[in-house]
Amino acid sequence: MGYDLKMRIWRGDQEGGELGDYTVEVSEGEVVLDAIHRVQATQAGDLAVRWNCKAGKCGSCSAEINGRPRLLCMTRLSDFDAGETITVTPMRTFPVIRDLVTDVSFNYEKARQLPGAELGPRDDDGKRRMMQIDVERGQEFRKCIECFLCQDTCHVVRDHDHNKPAFAGPRFFLRYAELDMHPLDTHDRRVLAQGAAGLGLCNITKCCTEVCPEGIKITDNAIIPMKERVVDRKYDPLVWLGNKIGLRPRDYEGRMEVGEGPVRRP
Repeated sequence: MGYDLKMRIWRGDQEGGELGDYTVEVSEGEVVLDAIHRVQATQAGDLAVRWNCKAGKCGSCSAEINGRPRLLCMTRLSDFDAGETITVTPMRTFPVIRDLVTDVSFNYEKARQLPGAELGPRDDDGKRRMMQIDVERGQEFRKCIECFLCQDTCHVVRDHDHNKPAFAGPRFFLRYAELDMHPLDTHDRRVLAQGAAGLGLCNITKCCTEVCPEGIKITDNAIIPMKERVVDRKYDPLVWLGNKIGLRPRDYEGRMEVGEGPVRRP
């Protein structure tokens, strides 16, 4: 069953632009990206939109729909009333290239600043081993498709562009947390997370978690535990003393400083 959908789509470039009004025929079961493609095919052949898989796994078609950061391919038209006008705009946090396509190179610059895993020596048989529970601890974080919707909705850079040089954003705090949980990684990133990555600027509003299409609990499972580990290292006198005299970083009530599982750093 089809109906005529009213849409407002932002058209323009880095110099400026405006919302254009379109009416396009759509069918039951379609998503917003289908409607965008039909507008391209019938009314605006020069409309720029970035997309690839149309399956919610590549993260390419990020935009804002009625002001909310979402994937165009995963937002069903049935989520809206048939008579409702759907407004589609580019991600606000990043510079516009053209129409719905934004320049997300900020995120790749931040990725280059993050040190990769630094593994210690192999076992005598040339292999490295870890417990399955340690593998599973970071599995949630590896579901990230780098759609950068969490980066887009984070008000630290969304509303304050001058914070970008000092703030990595939730996508990369997720990566910091994943690497910090790696049982074989020998690199301590806590100082870097607090300093160059600007972890302290995050005030845990959970807006990043709310827009994540993979359902990753970015705030509760990555950012907050990372903040706790940074604070422990800097302000807990027992942890500070243990670091100074070379003790393994065990909590003095028998808990691990970095959560459950083996501690990897001296």
